[in-house]
Amino acid sequence: MPLPTTPTIPPPVPEAHPTGFEPLKSPLFRKLWIASTVSNLGGWMQDTAGTWLMTVLTTSPLLIALMQTAASLPVVILGLLAGATADIFDRRRLLLFWQAWMLAAVGLLSVLTFFNIISPWVLLILTFLLNIGTAMNSPAWQAIMPELVPREQLADSVALNSAGFNLARALGPALGGLAVAAFLHPITGAGWTFLLNSLSFVGVILVLYQWKRNPIFKSALPAERIYGSMRAGIRYIQYAPPLKAALGRAFIFTVFVSAVWSLLAVVAARDLHQGAFGYGILNGSMGLGAVIGATSLPRVRRKFSADMIIAVSTAVFVFTLMILAFVRLPLVIIPVLLMAGFAWTSTMSTLNLAVQVSAPGWVQARALGTYQMVFSGGMALGSVVWGLIAEHASTPISLATAAVGLLLTLPFSLRLHVLHGELPDLRPFRSKFLVPQLVMEPEMSDGPVRIMFDYYIEPEDYNDFVQAIHKLRDVRLRDGAMRWGIFQDADDPRHLNETFVMESWIDYLRQRERFTASDRTIRDRVVSFHKGPEPPRITHTIYAKERANPDPGSNPPKNPS
Repeated sequence: MPLPTTPTIPPPVPEAHPTGFEPLKSPLFRKLWIASTVSNLGGWMQDTAGTWLMTVLTTSPLLIALMQTAASLPVVILGLLAGATADIFDRRRLLLFWQAWMLAAVGLLSVLTFFNIISPWVLLILTFLLNIGTAMNSPAWQAIMPELVPREQLADSVALNSAGFNLARALGPALGGLAVAAFLHPITGAGWTFLLNSLSFVGVILVLYQWKRNPIFKSALPAERIYGSMRAGIRYIQYAPPLKAALGRAFIFTVFVSAVWSLLAVVAARDLHQGAFGYGILNGSMGLGAVIGATSLPRVRRKFSADMIIAVSTAVFVFTLMILAFVRLPLVIIPVLLMAGFAWTSTMSTLNLAVQVSAPGWVQARALGTYQMVFSGGMALGSVVWGLIAEHASTPISLATAAVGLLLTLPFSLRLHVLHGELPDLRPFRSKFLVPQLVMEPEMSDGPVRIMFDYYIEPEDYNDFVQAIHKLRDVRLRDGAMRWGIFQDADDPRHLNETFVMESWIDYLRQRERFTASDRTIRDRVVSFHKGPEPPRITHTIYAKERANPDPGSNPPKNPS
């Protein structure tokens, strides 16, 4: 008889840490990432060539700084509109249209440059037109990321997109400067650079054309109008504190850090006495640092909070601005710019992720459009301010002022927490009945609509209930309610009535459709305090207007389950 043996316990499997490259296993994400990286490479070559061409066409620091404004201002003007269109229309078709727009704008710029029909204002106008396409393209592009990778890989996909963007930034400026310097005249070099950039859009267009899109959120209701969609986006942001915190930090950071981008060409030409290639090396140093930062970000996030990452990045840029202001040694400046690039991509990727995970699918592009608008608004405003100070005082004074301002605003920005606590579950939660079953069938345009919930709460639960239902208040308001209130019955203190008003019946249906899993948790917490024999009674009332056939029905309305 064999002796009993002790079962062998397999050794523990070491915990697998994500490498950050998992999204590249998706063929579609990989193709789009490669195509967009090539396109961004062309964009950064153009940025360097265009900015340097402006230094050839004019000696005005203000006009040179306005190149940054021309790149940022379209997003300030169109960010929310771009987000609204991306939430209403098919994102794939929008991306195809705006990629073609950018191809045409850059192609025209290259032709005018080749024929020497170029001036500072022509360059600014065509740069502005190009960046209209960038502004309208960006929210839709970022909003398709959850359609390309699983939710748990979203942070890595954001970091990889940032890595691709900054890899292009690392190589593009140097290649752009080299392309300009390779020709006897910088205008000819700039023309060839612009032409190469126009060709870089072709790959993105081909991949998008072949994509068979399957959107995550599909509304069963008629599409929103543009104006209403923009209002809904603003309303959502107004009642979403995590989203407002990310937007606030983005604006504060970019206003002051924009001094680096807007004045680096002036520092290279006037203070360091470098040509186009030297400027490309300085710009590319920041890009290389940004690539290192993007590839290191998954490990950095495991060790440090988002607030700590942004605070350290702020300190790095204070140091960078002071070095650019007072140091004239490229061997000192280049390592500092590498650190600044690392800090830049760490902050921007963190803030971008914070916006993406703070907005559900129905409003995500509008949230991203607003983020782009705030981000570029800070860049555009800062570029004008630091350009004016540099023109009327000096470049060192402008850079030093930006450094002091960034340092002084740090205590305030630290109060705006980003990616703090447990992240909400923003997956759509569909009610059993989307349309309430009523005797009188309202028209979609009928309204305003008042909805009332009747709760019966025990006295000992009163304070907990009020606290819970005020969290539900934010859900109602950000999903479309015009007004909200909770009222206690003076004749029966156990009876509390929640009332909110929607602009129309279709807005109420949209509010129900927008309910997320996280919203359901908040609602279930509220309902758990109700002690009546039946679920809370729901009453729907519609503003009374004269009707051609006033027959509201004879049976009492039925509440939806």
